[in-house]
Amino acid sequence: MADADVPGQGSGTGTEGAPSRSILRSETLIVLALSLGASALSALISFVGSVTKPGGLKHQAATLNPSHAHGRPWLDLAWQLFGIATALVPVALVAHLLLRERAGGLRAVGFDRRRPGFDLSRGVGIAAVIGGSGLLLYLGARAAGANLTVVPEALPDVWWKIPVLIASAVQNAVLEEVVVVGYLLRRLGQLGWSPMAALAASSLLRGSYHLYQGIGGFFGNMVMGVLFVLLYRRWGRVGPLVAAHALIDIVAFVGYAVLAGHVGWLPTR
Repeated sequence: MADADVPGQGSGTGTEGAPSRSILRSETLIVLALSLGASALSALISFVGSVTKPGGLKHQAATLNPSHAHGRPWLDLAWQLFGIATALVPVALVAHLLLRERAGGLRAVGFDRRRPGFDLSRGVGIAAVIGGSGLLLYLGARAAGANLTVVPEALPDVWWKIPVLIASAVQNAVLEEVVVVGYLLRRLGQLGWSPMAALAASSLLRGSYHLYQGIGGFFGNMVMGVLFVLLYRRWGRVGPLVAAHALIDIVAFVGYAVLAGHVGWLPTR
């Protein structure tokens, strides 16, 4: 297998049939500027606003799935679906760029239907390990005043609420794992970054666009990023990571919708 086909590796020398390093560098910056790089900058601005606001972080809230048209459920649904669809445009761009590179599209990063059983089984295992520890970290960080109160959803109680929350969770998983793990590691490898530097960049980016949640959200997701990069390099597939991330978010979103206000240990707005 050539270096460029190994997850997170690649000479990046601009060999025949491959884009030059300058093109790859510009392309990578554009993809990030249109997706999670922009989210990281937005999260940083939001975090600065939160820490400079009177009162502690835990008395402020970060809502992940808000309503966009209160009292108008059909318009709200239209906005929800629009947001989910447009958030996946960078994934379509990545697929196009990898096809242009003749790398096989998203198959190059292991996001395909070749090994569904493998992806799902590994994903369930990862989710089981990360989900519980992540919840404990969040509760601890909030109690210490280092995290905002995360409100996973604030949608109206209508028939499409749960399906939209599930779709939102899957969208988050696909966007983040394809762009921040599969695509970014491939490009950084082609640009000559060392495996350790690429791991640090991917993990730091993941933590950065969760900074709007507070310090706990930043460090917790950065640690998750390190683990996901290591597993991607071991398996050569983002499929299990997408499955794990989707399951974690589905449990968080739907679980909050079901339990909020009914259990004492779950912080609400």
